[in-house]
Amino acid sequence: MAEITAALVKELREKTGAGMMDCKKALTETSGDFEGAIDWLRKKGLSAAAKKSGRVAAEGLVGVVAEGKSGAVVEINAETDFVSRNEQFQRFVGTVAGVSLAHGDDVETLKAASMPGGGRNVGEELTHLIATIGENMTLRRAKRLTVTNGVVAGYVHNQIAPGLGKIGVLVALESTGPADKLATLGKQIAMHIAVAKSDALTTAEVDPAALDRERNILSEQARASGKPEAIIAKMVEGRLRKYYEEVVLLEQTSVLDNETKIAKVVEAAGKAMGAPVKITAFARFGLGEGIQKAASDFAAEVAAAVKTA
Repeated sequence: MAEITAALVKELREKTGAGMMDCKKALTETSGDFEGAIDWLRKKGLSAAAKKSGRVAAEGLVGVVAEGKSGAVVEINAETDFVSRNEQFQRFVGTVAGVSLAHGDDVETLKAASMPGGGRNVGEELTHLIATIGENMTLRRAKRLTVTNGVVAGYVHNQIAPGLGKIGVLVALESTGPADKLATLGKQIAMHIAVAKSDALTTAEVDPAALDRERNILSEQARASGKPEAIIAKMVEGRLRKYYEEVVLLEQTSVLDNETKIAKVVEAAGKAMGAPVKITAFARFGLGEGIQKAASDFAAEVAAAVKTA
């Protein structure tokens, strides 16, 4: 029996795209025979994952977990919307959200973290899932929020299973107020964020590049009026305030009553609780946002599937 070294396992993993534990098992089952291990993985369907890695994955699920002073949201993509209704995939997304709650939101650290209840890590379990379900999948991003005192509230818009859907939101509220009231407030604000798509918490946190782009557009629009530069400057600043009301969470009008700014909602809640409340952070994940989706020809997809069946 050939010696099964870490280098040999790594080489097999790079060759097949299968998970580290699956590669080790393949070499063990074949007494260290490299080519035999490749065949073993192919028979198990585990080497197929590598072939799928180039496909666009823009569907899938967003998973949210919020427990007391911390919460996590993850996005895991697949190729088709059908996978989001697969119970195995749903369990995986929910579990990874829990892993993020414990290990943080660095994607590579998450992939290396152990998958609860199994011998694989998250990355290896994902590779196994790709081979099992037959679609390319990616752990795209994660975010964990924590507070010292207060609550991290979570919300999933139109969830298809507990904590799973296509839009997930976390809101971190720092306060010594009652946890149940903070949780209610946090969910209300999270619902607002899901709809309003806030870009920043405060005006100071607006992306400078986005602000410069908006300022340039507004300046050109104002100059078209033919007014003096001094007047144009005032016009631009006035329109920027409107821009802030569109993209800054604390400046936005709550979608729940369509009249109160979020900053005032938080202030009023703090007074009612007898303890100041501060939103320290938020995160909103919309499934597939920013991913270039390939135009699909459904008939061609069916024909291709028939050929490979």
